[in-house]
Amino acid sequence: MEYNEEDYLMLSGIQHFVFCRRQWAMIHIENQWEENLRTVEGDIMHKRAHEGPVLESRGDTLFSREMHVKSKELGITGICDVIEFNSVDCESVDTVRLQNKKGFYTITPIEYKKGKPKITDADRLQLIAQVICLEEMFCTKIDVGYMFYGETKHREKIIATEEMRSMVREIVKEMHKLFDSKVTPKVKPSKSCNACSLKDICLPKLMNIKTVRQYMDDAIKDD
Repeated sequence: MEYNEEDYLMLSGIQHFVFCRRQWAMIHIENQWEENLRTVEGDIMHKRAHEGPVLESRGDTLFSREMHVKSKELGITGICDVIEFNSVDCESVDTVRLQNKKGFYTITPIEYKKGKPKITDADRLQLIAQVICLEEMFCTKIDVGYMFYGETKHREKIIATEEMRSMVREIVKEMHKLFDSKVTPKVKPSKSCNACSLKDICLPKLMNIKTVRQYMDDAIKDD
């Protein structure tokens, strides 16, 4: 199945969706957004990644910043923080040719995040989605990408395994299904709610309040 461009979802929404489906729906369906310290720090981190020329050459490596990517298969579009095009000696399944450049290059996406590596795969899955987009756009094979975290100041190597690719495809299918339904789901409140910029809009404590129908059903059961 291939999606039409008017149905594309934001690639960056994968991180939101994995963190909390309700948060994703409030941002991408209801168009609600609030800033907090974490979102501001994240914006600063991305601005630093995008500093400098859009295309820069250092030795045998070309650095591309803020490249727009998309995938017809996944129905997503977004921007890669940094992509490295590394010059290699010979052609293979994982190399590409670049316009006005001699030789062959491999492609490596680098995603910048504030803080440090997370316990969940939210950031990694967003990077794998970038890999899939780049493979489709350049007709190539990409096995590795990197996460760069502002707190640790080093790269984390991410292998684009078939398991991770399958997870991205299933997540994106869920995103499209939920977006088409235009329904913001309820979720069980957790400690992560305290870190959410939408906490004051979402009011997670209200998720625990019973509806009139639930009270009536419970009363009937008790009888």
